[in-house]
Amino acid sequence: MESMQIGRAKLTWLNGGVTHMDGGAMFGVVPRPLWSRKYPVNEKNQIELRTDPVLLELDGKKVLIDSGIGNGKLTDKQRRNFGVKEESSIDASLQSLGYSREDMDIVLMTHLHFDHACGLSVVEGDRYASAFPNAVVYTSQVEWNEMREPNIRSQNTYWEMNWKPVEHQVHTFESSIEVLPGLSMYHTSGHSDGHSVIVFKDGEETFIHMADIMPTHAHQNVLWVLAYDDYPVTSVHEKQKWMKYGYEREAWYIFYHDAQYRALKFDSEGNVIEKVERTPHDYTE
Repeated sequence: MESMQIGRAKLTWLNGGVTHMDGGAMFGVVPRPLWSRKYPVNEKNQIELRTDPVLLELDGKKVLIDSGIGNGKLTDKQRRNFGVKEESSIDASLQSLGYSREDMDIVLMTHLHFDHACGLSVVEGDRYASAFPNAVVYTSQVEWNEMREPNIRSQNTYWEMNWKPVEHQVHTFESSIEVLPGLSMYHTSGHSDGHSVIVFKDGEETFIHMADIMPTHAHQNVLWVLAYDDYPVTSVHEKQKWMKYGYEREAWYIFYHDAQYRALKFDSEGNVIEKVERTPHDYTE
């Protein structure tokens, strides 16, 4: 597992599973000859997308950013369609650090699509139970509303088994919220109507988690947005805003989905000046 220190915050990437999604959908109107230069693609036109939560240890609190793909939550057809070759092993990741799911104090959900939210609940006998029973779960009010009452399009990604077991733990916000000193969530919309980004500031040190409006390093270009985005033009505007913000501060950008990098730091011109690479993890085909 990769770890890094940014100001007061220690970040560790857990093993939350993997998906392989259609590259064309992940890069929208961008032609394959362009995006495939920046991100590997297989013979099925799929790109590898990790679903690895970030454990953030800050001021004595254990904070999880998104929750992974979970275990035993997908049908065989879903695993095949979503290219899930590996499910979550968060328990083992936490155990290696001396922690358990019960030790988590806070879970920050950038949004509640299945590939981020399946890890919120676990299978216990014939029911679903909260995976992090002692944590407060933060997400935007818009996202929480849509999760519980999805529309005809979003019902394919907002699932009751992911929200029902944790509804008593959920704390929502409107435009923004400071969860801990220097650690904030900002509602952006774009990818989903309730999508949020996470920003941490500690003196001169900053990190930004753009979640799915910049799911991989190859999505750095503000115009490269997903066909999955409900509001793609909003995604473009929010990327412009938060890339400018981060470039000016030489902020770290951290990733949940990227199969190559855990974090990148850009200078004021958008050039990479530091990086944390992901150590490849073998999985069974």
